[in-house]
Amino acid sequence: MKKYYVGMDLGGTNIKLAIFDEGLAKAGERRLDTEKEYGSQHVLERMYEGITGLLEETGISVSEVEAMGIGVPGLMDIKAGVSRFSPNFPDWEDVPVSSWLGERLGIPVYIDNDARVNLYGEWYFGAGKGMKNLMMLTLGTGLGAAYIVDGHMLYGAGGSANEFGHMNMFREGRPCNCGSSGCLGRYVSAVGMVNTLREKIGEGRTSIITDWVGGDYSKVTADMLSEAYDMGDRTAIETLEETGELLGFALGTAMNLLNPEMIIIGGGMSQAGERLLCSTRKTVEAHSLKLARDACRIVTARLGDAAGMEGAAAYARLRHEDVTAR
Repeated sequence: MKKYYVGMDLGGTNIKLAIFDEGLAKAGERRLDTEKEYGSQHVLERMYEGITGLLEETGISVSEVEAMGIGVPGLMDIKAGVSRFSPNFPDWEDVPVSSWLGERLGIPVYIDNDARVNLYGEWYFGAGKGMKNLMMLTLGTGLGAAYIVDGHMLYGAGGSANEFGHMNMFREGRPCNCGSSGCLGRYVSAVGMVNTLREKIGEGRTSIITDWVGGDYSKVTADMLSEAYDMGDRTAIETLEETGELLGFALGTAMNLLNPEMIIIGGGMSQAGERLLCSTRKTVEAHSLKLARDACRIVTARLGDAAGMEGAAAYARLRHEDVTAR
């Protein structure tokens, strides 16, 4: 009987999942809205709906699934399979993701931080293949980060290493759901960029984006900012440049601390490309140690938004083989 692994990337906007054979060749893929505003129980039901729908579409029986891996944003107890807290999800504390899905499906379910599973994807199959010192940022609804140090994923004493998005950038900045304020992720993220745009318009600036969304800034997307940038919209240009500059200060610090060979920028915001990263590179050049920056390249993710799915499947196989070998 064939064996399969399911990989899922739980995002603030979308749930992306795919099923892979033993060689990690993709056998099918499915995407659906997260609908996070309805709370944790609803999101778990959406995850279950996505998995069962994918199995039905591919004709693969759940009995053929060896294990499942899920990338979840925020802090978690990986061994217990419990998502402790996610700043971009309402009603989301101590959610027993692994046991809830595992019991309903009858398969082992392993969770990890969404940024780490994205990095597993790029490390196994993408831009970082073969490297031993690597960093990845996922820029989407929020900001996630993960590091490979000397060939090993960095977890920390309690599994909460890599919370790069909660680096304090301003003493008295925007409030964050983590309880602090001025966190990097409140600025360098899709939500953060929209808030920057909104603040500029509140100060009297104008933007074509206002007309596009009828004044409802909850409808603004990163793609809209890029499109307005290309049309010469000064407010959009300033928003992307300021966001990129702030990212540059943070990445310069990361280079000095961790000395990576490569920093991979993934997530939906990475599609902005050099519109965002041009000011990032300039800031890194001006505010990092020469030895560190000369050793490091900043690139966009090769796998695009599939990195989380592929990485979660690779992570599931890695964890399951480790568990069954004991």
